[in-house]
Amino acid sequence: MSRLLAGYGLIFFAFIYAPIILVVLYSFNANPINMMIWDGFTLDWYRLIFGMQTSITESSAYIDSTKQLYASVRTSFTVAFSTTLISTIFGTTLALAVARFRFRLAGFYRAIMMVPMIMPDIVLGIALLIFFITVGIHLSIVTIIIGQCTFLISYVFVTVSARLAQLDSAIEEASADLGATPFQTFRKVTLPTIAPGVFGGGMLAFIISMDDLVITYFIAGTGNTTLPIHIWGMLRRGIKPEINAIATLMLLLTIVVAGIGLYLRSRQK
Repeated sequence: MSRLLAGYGLIFFAFIYAPIILVVLYSFNANPINMMIWDGFTLDWYRLIFGMQTSITESSAYIDSTKQLYASVRTSFTVAFSTTLISTIFGTTLALAVARFRFRLAGFYRAIMMVPMIMPDIVLGIALLIFFITVGIHLSIVTIIIGQCTFLISYVFVTVSARLAQLDSAIEEASADLGATPFQTFRKVTLPTIAPGVFGGGMLAFIISMDDLVITYFIAGTGNTTLPIHIWGMLRRGIKPEINAIATLMLLLTIVVAGIGLYLRSRQK
């Protein structure tokens, strides 16, 4: 039985990680025509992305526009930083309100906060698109930020709520008994204790925002292309070698941000 489980585990991990490893591997393939045929090691695709001199001839045939790529990266970072800040503030505030205040529909409210997380992305994207058109809001980078915040707040809410569940309320009561005001108790006791959860939720929101495609595709205006949408547009015209390099850089960024978030999330004060 143990060998069977071990074999199943190996097959499962191979199924999950083998495609990712291939993407990283072929991002260094020198073959400009067929990326599935290994033709030597090169860093030209990374140099091409960063606008550096390469040995690739007629490089414009392989990359649509470096300016468009950079513009989509700037848009993605602008959206990610904005949504992370907004969703972290609102998600943390909501988690504190539900955890500290007793009201009749608290359980129902927690369940409602889970709905954006479990709702299919395409359904949420269509719903947001209909809402923005109905109220007359022009599709732009603002609608992307608003749309992403509708579900990213839920992720932060769940992460911070889990941290609050580990917090002993007697510590806050002791702070109040010693003469601290509610704000002082929050600033010096509550916030430092839940800080790993807050930072972890913010990092999670940042990663999801950077990688989101389906919902953003519906609510993005003309000229507000994010990096995932830009990559999707490139893929529709064929798999090009530099796409593997872009995907590898996104994977590296995700790993770094996720590592920081997990470290902060697990840190005990």
